[in-house]
Amino acid sequence: MSDCIFCKIVAGEIPSSKAYEDDLLYVFKDINPKADVHLLVIPKTHIARLDHANETHSDLLAKMLLILPKIAVSQGLNDGFRTIINTGPGGGQEVDHLHIHLLGGGNLPGFH
Repeated sequence: MSDCIFCKIVAGEIPSSKAYEDDLLYVFKDINPKADVHLLVIPKTHIARLDHANETHSDLLAKMLLILPKIAVSQGLNDGFRTIINTGPGGGQEVDHLHIHLLGGGNLPGFH
């Protein structure tokens, strides 16, 4: 999508601090981190939100989940990490492109 900020990041039109990339996924540092490590894992294919994914996205969604531990370890998160998927405006999603927040390290906020 031409107006999607995450699609523009994947296309290299907007700079980012890349942490990982392969043929299906792009991972970069959140510009407003909520913890010492705060990365966004996004599919290169535009899917607006989790509830817009369907059976054809099964392999992609599995890859997104399975890469998380490897990325976490590469960031020094050997004791664990948190993942969050916000879905839709009622779920706190701010960018209309499916993404998984990977958080860890010091300053990890609690749930209230």
